[in-house]
Amino acid sequence: SCGAKHTLVNACMAILSHGDEAIIPAPYWVSYPDMVRVAEGKPVIIETGIDSDFKVTPQQLEAAITDKTRVLFLNSPSNPSGSCYSREELVALGEVLKSHPQIVVLADDIYEHIHWAATPFCSMATACPDLIDQVVTINGVSKCYAMTGWRLGFGVMREDLAKKVEQLMINSNSCTATFSQYAAVEALKGPTDEVDAMVETFRKRRDFIVAGLNEIPDVSCITPKGAFYVFPNVKKIKMSTQELEHYLLNEAGVAILSGTAFGKYGNGYLRFSYANSIKNIGKALERMKDALERI
Repeated sequence: SCGAKHTLVNACMAILSHGDEAIIPAPYWVSYPDMVRVAEGKPVIIETGIDSDFKVTPQQLEAAITDKTRVLFLNSPSNPSGSCYSREELVALGEVLKSHPQIVVLADDIYEHIHWAATPFCSMATACPDLIDQVVTINGVSKCYAMTGWRLGFGVMREDLAKKVEQLMINSNSCTATFSQYAAVEALKGPTDEVDAMVETFRKRRDFIVAGLNEIPDVSCITPKGAFYVFPNVKKIKMSTQELEHYLLNEAGVAILSGTAFGKYGNGYLRFSYANSIKNIGKALERMKDALERI
């Protein structure tokens, strides 16, 4: 498809009908609720928190399910929090889903290879092979292969659902450019040396920005296990996160996003991307520290 998000949109439209519910753990990627609304569904947001590393628990999932629930969004590694579900955590969620065969998991694995958890990356389909018909695995080449702009995503799903998604796809963007498809084949089949080097560079940047944020008064940041974002807690700063977002842009020249962009429960958090050089990250941290001292 023309990007992984496009695959997600069409999967939502193929699965959901008017009034169907889709469970979305917060914080979430900003587009998820809108994808559900486009399909005339109802987003049902579950608040997660720092105590659970911003991951939904089986108890929360069970409590949110109704007879109208048709979709569960799972993004691992996550944007914005960088959290990752382990195999054991996915299996536990799968135990809940066994009793609800009408629910399809939209597993957004776009950051799959940017991952540093103690255990290897595991997808929902791998963790719960007996639920394979209930899982749609979404992926692409933009993040892990640095091919943003090539606009190529893909999904793996059961055949009857794939046919519906294909019908939507060919009438919305026709087909993905041929050169992008050839490039993606080379990326997926080729050696991973460059990817491995990129992931190690991101790890160093992650460690640098987490350490720097934790040195700033009234800011605390846990170490994410994947992707290239940090989601520090700034609740001690006497300013709303939306105000803080604008203050740091105008007073420090540091571009960040308020956690509320990823759901109202993100109030008190900021999202930083560390897809930049350590030199520039260091400058941003210094500017941020100086600006916060002036509040």
